[in-house]
Amino acid sequence: MEPGRRNLITDVTGLLVGSAQDDALKSGSTVVMADKPFTASVHVMGGAPGTRETDLLAPDKSVAAVDALVLSGGSAYGLDACSGVVDGLRAVGRGFRVGPATIPLVPGAILFDLLNGGQKDWDENPYRALGRAAFEDASEDFALGTSGAGTGALTGMMKGGLGSASLVLPDGCTVGALVAANPVGAVTTPGDKHFFAAPFEIGEEFGGLGPDPASGLGLTLQSRKMRAMSLRENTTIAIVATDATLTKAECQRVATAAHDGIARATVPAHLPQDGDLVFALSTDAKPRGDVGLIGHAAALCLARAIARAVYEAKPAPGDLLPCWRDLNA
Repeated sequence: MEPGRRNLITDVTGLLVGSAQDDALKSGSTVVMADKPFTASVHVMGGAPGTRETDLLAPDKSVAAVDALVLSGGSAYGLDACSGVVDGLRAVGRGFRVGPATIPLVPGAILFDLLNGGQKDWDENPYRALGRAAFEDASEDFALGTSGAGTGALTGMMKGGLGSASLVLPDGCTVGALVAANPVGAVTTPGDKHFFAAPFEIGEEFGGLGPDPASGLGLTLQSRKMRAMSLRENTTIAIVATDATLTKAECQRVATAAHDGIARATVPAHLPQDGDLVFALSTDAKPRGDVGLIGHAAALCLARAIARAVYEAKPAPGDLLPCWRDLNA
């Protein structure tokens, strides 16, 4: 296995990603979509999720495919980013047809970034407009780090962000991950230099420094975030994808396996204050694939994507936490 041409989730055949952010707000939204509806499911392992229309992704529910998936900042307010994407899809005639009605299906998930220092004193919820702007921005190339849903993200020790990675499997299908990393836990080991995901790094995609040679890691919960605010402003939300043909039940199994990537890259993970959630989708562009291998690759991609999110984060006025690059200049 090796990364795709872009080392982004858009290496998966048919996928586009759009992001929009407001730097003063210190928040934003990101959408994943394709040129046709796709099969998708979801698995939640965090104790504090925030979601929209995820029930319809259960394997026993009648909806076979959805039109887009949304990741957003803004806590409950950010769920309205899905409405902006719905507006965009409806404008171009996309959606589930019920007689003369067109209903775009857009599940989404949010992270909490309301106390990160941005201007949150709005009169009108800004996330619907951010969702529409993200829809209009959708393309095969997109920025990582302080962008989209990762704009205001914070890990336990430093700024988080938006990350992505991909792998091409031996059978020719591609697996990719997209993540907005805002966890309770740390993504780097004590000392802020080495990434927990370092054993899974390919090339120098997040610095090439290798694993921390120290042992006994993870025995203490150090958190600059807790000192700056509290341990309630969290969540890692992600989308993993493949162009191999999968059923909705198989997508759910891939989403479940992909959570291993969060645990490999973030210590600790899946806490009561996290809303850790992974969507999995299939664009059905290629023949059926090996579900076990796809799930394994999804976990590898997600671990790498989380590290890339932190590695690519950029400083901005009013930041509460430093960036990895500032700490390792």
